[in-house]
Amino acid sequence: MSNQPSEHPFFGEVISVYTRAQALADGVLIDAGPMSREAGFRWPVAITAGAWADCVAWDNADSERQTHQDLSGRLWDVLFMAAFAARANANAGSELLFELYRVPRDGEATEAELTRLKLVVGPGDDAEPVMTILLPNED
Repeated sequence: MSNQPSEHPFFGEVISVYTRAQALADGVLIDAGPMSREAGFRWPVAITAGAWADCVAWDNADSERQTHQDLSGRLWDVLFMAAFAARANANAGSELLFELYRVPRDGEATEAELTRLKLVVGPGDDAEPVMTILLPNED
């Protein structure tokens, strides 16, 4: 019996590969940038477009319609709560649900509401550790 890979893999040939770098370039993932290090992360952090739209995105028009906030403050809240949850649940495995309060970006709300996000640790394109913040129903 040989340990060499077979000519015909069990699941067949790879049809398509979508890398993390491509997801970042396409806007499917958004790099949390240097603020993630300030919040305590040692590995790169990206946020899905869905989680970003729900918990981070905010502009001047939102502040005029709803309540005064800014994008960097909302990003800090997400990153700080994710880092806090990761430290508090160091043995949770590769996925962790965490909660934070945020004002929904709905054009009307002025009070913060509790919402839940997911933090996932996994391999990057070169098998390096990376972290991703997602909505709970995203994979």
